[in-house]
Amino acid sequence: MKPITWLATASLGVVALTASAFANTPAGWSTDLEAAVQKAKKENKSVLVEFTGSDWCPPCIMMRKNVFSKPEFVEKASENYVLVEIDVPKGNEEVAKKNQPIAEKYEIEGFPTVILLDAEGKEFSRFFATEHPKVEDFLARLDKSLEKKGLD
Repeated sequence: MKPITWLATASLGVVALTASAFANTPAGWSTDLEAAVQKAKKENKSVLVEFTGSDWCPPCIMMRKNVFSKPEFVEKASENYVLVEIDVPKGNEEVAKKNQPIAEKYEIEGFPTVILLDAEGKEFSRFFATEHPKVEDFLARLDKSLEKKGLD
């Protein structure tokens, strides 16, 4: 195999592996909570943090399929929130090890849990995502949370 052919093949392999590593997080979502809080501060938004077990939690899988991965959800929710997914999968030890301390910090007792943070990173609401299993219901809950936050 010619060196240029080998290099091209190796490069494509690396790109494919890298793409698959990030394919698990829905489009429009971040996995870096600290960066999301900084972005929220800069853009005067709140932060929506979804704690999930993407490969073992049936309600989490259902919520991703029916709500979190829907472009209409991501587009509308992103108007007021920076979206963050904190995944604690069983099939990816590296991701689970990175995210487990965050789940412990926020005292997550079940999945999928959603926590809403203000631009300073202070929690102002918490609920189980499955309470709102449709895009329109979830968006209404987010709007109501912002209204309540504004009254405080």
